[in-house]
Amino acid sequence: MSFPRRTAARSVAMMLCCAGLSMPMAAPAPAGSASAPARASAPAVHAAPAGTTRGPSRASAPAAAAREAAPPARPAVQDPLEVIRERLAARLGATGAPAPGGGESRHVVRVPASASGEFRLTPGRGTAGPGSSPDRRAGSGGGHPAADPPSRAVPWSYEGDTGPEHWGQLAGDFELCAKGRRQSPIDIRDGFAVDLEPVAFDYRPGGFTVVNTGRTLEVAFPAGSRIELGGRVFELLQLHFHHPAEGSIDGRSADMSAHLVHRDAEGRLAIVALQLLRGAEHASIQQIWNHLPLEAGEPVRARATLDPLHLVPADRRYVTFMGSLTTPPCTEGVQWIVLQQPVELSDEQVAFFARLFPMNARPVQAAAGRVIKRSR
Repeated sequence: MSFPRRTAARSVAMMLCCAGLSMPMAAPAPAGSASAPARASAPAVHAAPAGTTRGPSRASAPAAAAREAAPPARPAVQDPLEVIRERLAARLGATGAPAPGGGESRHVVRVPASASGEFRLTPGRGTAGPGSSPDRRAGSGGGHPAADPPSRAVPWSYEGDTGPEHWGQLAGDFELCAKGRRQSPIDIRDGFAVDLEPVAFDYRPGGFTVVNTGRTLEVAFPAGSRIELGGRVFELLQLHFHHPAEGSIDGRSADMSAHLVHRDAEGRLAIVALQLLRGAEHASIQQIWNHLPLEAGEPVRARATLDPLHLVPADRRYVTFMGSLTTPPCTEGVQWIVLQQPVELSDEQVAFFARLFPMNARPVQAAAGRVIKRSR
C-alpha cells in the first residue's frame, strides 16, 4: 500500500513535531544544475596531434555532445525518517545495537540506564524502581519470615498429601524439610545445665497488625523492639501461634505455643518460643484475638497499642539450640530460645484459636545429637 508524497511529508512533519525536532530541508540546487536554465556552451576545440589533419574528430563529437546535454549529478538527499532516527538517538545518547552481520544496526538503538540504576520488572508486582524490594516483615503464610517466591507459590498444609511428611517432595527448595540435620521442633531432653547469658529484652509498646495467613494468626510489629544475645542485636519482626504446641520438654507438650521471630542485621534468625498453658486469661493475647480479620489474607491494623514485653514471663531462664524454621522451606541456622516458664491463657482463648486452626503444628523432629544448653 502506498501513500501520496504530500501525505508522507505531512506524516514526517508530525513525527518531528512530537520529537521536538524540525523537518529536514532539501539542500538548494547548486549553480549550473538542471534546476536552472541551461546555457548554450561553445563547442569544445581539441588540439590535433602533430602530423594529423586539423579538424573535429568523429569519434569524440557524440561523447562531447552527450556530456554537454547530461545535467550535473544531484547531491544525495538523506531519507527524512533516517534523519529523525539519528536525531532522536543523539538526543537520547543512544548507540546502535549490534547488527547480525557485525557493525551497528540502523533500526535498533540502545539507550543507556539512568544514573540511578536500571529499572526491572518484579513478577507479580509490576515495575519496580532501583533499590525497591518487597516488605520482608510479612510472613510466608506459615508464621515465619517470607520465603523465596517459588516457595510461597507451592501449596503445603499440616495434613494429607501436602502435610509435613511430604513437604520435602513438594518443591526443590523444600528439600531440607526431609533431609536436614538441624530441624525443628524437637523434644528437649538431656541438655547441658550452664550459666547462660541472660536475654536482654528491649521491647517497646506500639501499633500492631494482625493477619490470618490461612495457616496461623500472625502479628506484625513496627521497628524498634529487639533482643540482644551473644553480642548480636535481633529486631522483632512478628509473632505467631501454633495449636497444639510445637516441640516439647522432656516429652511434655503445652496446649499452644507462640513464636517471637527476630532477625539481626546479617539476616540471622532468633526465635523466642513461649509455652502456652491453660489457666488465667491473658490480656495481651485477648487484645490480639479482638482484632481477628474478617477475611484471610487481609491485614487489620489495630488502633490500640500492644507491648510485646507483656507476653514474656517474669522468669526468663531458657533452653537454647540451633534448629530450623518449622514451616517450609525449613531453613536451618535458626537459634531457638525456649523460655522454661509457661505463659497462661484461658480455656476460651485456646478454644478461640483451635476453632480457626485445629492443627497447625509440625511434629517433633530428631535431635540428631545437637548441643542443647539450658539455664541452671
